[in-house]
Amino acid sequence: MARSSRSLSNKLRYCHPLYYLKRPKRLALLFIVFVCASLVVWDRQTLVREHEDEVQKLREEVAHLQNLMEELSNAHGGTVKNIFSWGKTDLSNKVTQDDPINLQRREKVKEAMLHAWRSYETYAWGQDELQPQSKNGVDSFGGLGATLVDSLDTLYIMGLTEEFQKAREWIANSLDFNKDYEASVFETTIRVVGGLLSAYDLSGDKVFLDKARDIADRLLPAWDTPTGIPYNIINLARGNPHNPSWTGGESILADSGTEQLEFIVLSQRSGDPKYQQKAETVITYINKTFPDDGLLPIYIDPRSGRTAYSPITFGAMGDSFYEYLLKVWIQGNKTPAVKLYRDMWEKSMKGLVSLVRRSTPSSFTYLCEKNGGSLTDKMDELACFAPGMVALGSSGYGPEDSKRYLSLAEELAWTCYNFYQSTPTKLAGENYFFHEGQDMSVGTSWNILRPETIESLFYLWRLTGNKTYQEWGWNIFQAFEKNSRIESGYVGLKDVNTGVKDNKMQTFFLAETLKYLYLLFSPPSVISLDEWVFNTEAHPLRITPRLEGGKLGNLNEKLKSKFRIGGRKEGREG
Repeated sequence: MARSSRSLSNKLRYCHPLYYLKRPKRLALLFIVFVCASLVVWDRQTLVREHEDEVQKLREEVAHLQNLMEELSNAHGGTVKNIFSWGKTDLSNKVTQDDPINLQRREKVKEAMLHAWRSYETYAWGQDELQPQSKNGVDSFGGLGATLVDSLDTLYIMGLTEEFQKAREWIANSLDFNKDYEASVFETTIRVVGGLLSAYDLSGDKVFLDKARDIADRLLPAWDTPTGIPYNIINLARGNPHNPSWTGGESILADSGTEQLEFIVLSQRSGDPKYQQKAETVITYINKTFPDDGLLPIYIDPRSGRTAYSPITFGAMGDSFYEYLLKVWIQGNKTPAVKLYRDMWEKSMKGLVSLVRRSTPSSFTYLCEKNGGSLTDKMDELACFAPGMVALGSSGYGPEDSKRYLSLAEELAWTCYNFYQSTPTKLAGENYFFHEGQDMSVGTSWNILRPETIESLFYLWRLTGNKTYQEWGWNIFQAFEKNSRIESGYVGLKDVNTGVKDNKMQTFFLAETLKYLYLLFSPPSVISLDEWVFNTEAHPLRITPRLEGGKLGNLNEKLKSKFRIGGRKEGREG
């Protein structure tokens, strides 16, 4: 190690806040931590060239120090917090090598985000969604500022500081959840709770955590059922949870099993176990009768827990239940306390394999849907999250199974990419059918700016390093630019064959589609998969070890005890 780097390391050893916790003068502590941060960024260019790994470790340590300072601040009434704005997650200073082509493409995606955001600012500020063609906003989520909240972490990750701060001020001063509105528990959780928690994990700004608790408290009565399986609709002002009439009173599998990640994280960050307890009751109950193939019908009775005769699918209304079995395990740092989730997920992967078929004549690998004993050769674009999920979970197997599942993920991703390539607009339809000798054909032909295929390309590129996935993603981005971009934002297509446009810029286009594209062309150190896990709305949440006995983990466990370290998803939405 060169002298400059060794000297910096030696100094930092004497700057650890734990050394000063018993000192009476808090100002001395503040000064010391400030010096630590200054040392880390000192002579940055020299250190970047010579000692990338060492500097990265030092930066991560400073991030951990900031987490500890937040706890100290909370313990002292918040007096420390605002002094440490330098300690937020600084994605712009990640030490890494960058590819000139990736840099150029990343800037193009960033410009697309700015175009979408400024259109929203101009025509729909504070409303849920922008209608670009008519240049007005619509409150399709009860007036929760859904696009604004959903976009927070994308703005932060892209370094759009002014835009992020303006959004933050609106949330602090104008966001009100006391709405007489029948909200989807699922959509509100993944977009609003998830968006606020991710903004908190990235920025450390407590206003986001406070708002997340406010909306989560309004959702909690949905879990007050005999089984703990939640109702899927609740009035944000009055409570009164219930299920939509069109389900016949049943709860939807994905809607009921896709809150665990957000509610566990909320309990960890707030220190209040009630959110985690409510959300995990669902999994505990389902596990009692979980089938050997890990596949469940999409309807489940919240009163009896019985599953109704209904389709089994990795597409609409089933998808993210399986996704969260894996991601809760990852977010818990794969500790024994979350092994149940991994065990259930591996059962579900056996079931997934049983649904795999290959088309003729081109041998596209796809996932069937199942109803009773019969299979339907249909695959939703929504199910194109599965290649990324399978690839992400493949490393938890032994070498042989890991290779087999990764290979399956790559085959499925090729099919999903061809969903796009098979149409005149090069944008995918909502679902596809497979016919003997004819490969794939578009079923429902709209495209509403969905992210699932790009999401899987992102994971596969991160996990394999194969730049082919970047090329595929770039082709899809160019198709969005050609067909969906207009002067006042981005719109979906009513028909991917004709290119006729609709009049909605979905919130997930900013939250997911553009974020995954941006990260596809960013260095792997930006939102590292070793440190973050994405919720189903692409909101990154910090990985936090779970303790034995179901006790809450904490962001600062690494510092305190290092030895412990070892809706949008529903087809009806368009």
